[in-house]
Amino acid sequence: MTKLAAVLAAAVLVLAGCGGASGSPGARTLTVSAAASLTNVFGELKQRFETDNPGVDVRINFAGSSDLASQILAGAPSGVFASANTAQMDKVVAAGLVAGVPQIFVTNRLQIAVVPGNPTNIQGFADLARPDVTLVVCALQVPCGAATEKVEQAAGVRLDPVSEEPNVRAVLSKVTSGNADAGLVYVTDVASADGRVDGVGFPESENALNSYPIAVLTTAAEPELARMFVELVRSEDGQRVLKAAGFGTP
Repeated sequence: MTKLAAVLAAAVLVLAGCGGASGSPGARTLTVSAAASLTNVFGELKQRFETDNPGVDVRINFAGSSDLASQILAGAPSGVFASANTAQMDKVVAAGLVAGVPQIFVTNRLQIAVVPGNPTNIQGFADLARPDVTLVVCALQVPCGAATEKVEQAAGVRLDPVSEEPNVRAVLSKVTSGNADAGLVYVTDVASADGRVDGVGFPESENALNSYPIAVLTTAAEPELARMFVELVRSEDGQRVLKAAGFGTP
């Protein structure tokens, strides 16, 4: 074999290897679409999954569940969908994009995030309607926004927020940055803020408990990896991480 032929043969082997990259170590990718309130815990579970599966890269798209559902319906590539309520998952199921049956893996409830020290003295849900309180909430189409509306109806309290945010982490950011006195977020978001906000609970939150479903999508490029990730989330180890973050059991 001439030197040129040897070089060409080597190039063919390299190209062949690249062509089979989807099944080779270091080239397998799993995309997960997850509700913004899962940011911290799914970040931890991502690391565990990648450690247990060398060569796998988990890419997580965090956003409001309504935005994620819209992206999936529009054809955005994703292997797993974890929603903050069943309504958004139902849209994806109705479109025939869910493999199997979605499984509820945690619950969550609203809590009032306030500036550390609670200088505006917010003691309950009704205080959020006071004219001296600068309040931010989630937009209605987002699960935390839908839950907020349920609580308003149950409590007979009409809120007048200064802004409606696209996801729960955006609400939390408004409070941690000092741009709002209070925000309606989840218990888990207050816990994740590491003291940058205080949490004020209120009994009316029990009227709007959110159930989180998770499912493998029919469009998954790596369906086996997607199934394995869902199994990790629902496993004892996964549930331990979720519980430690403040999530409730289904």
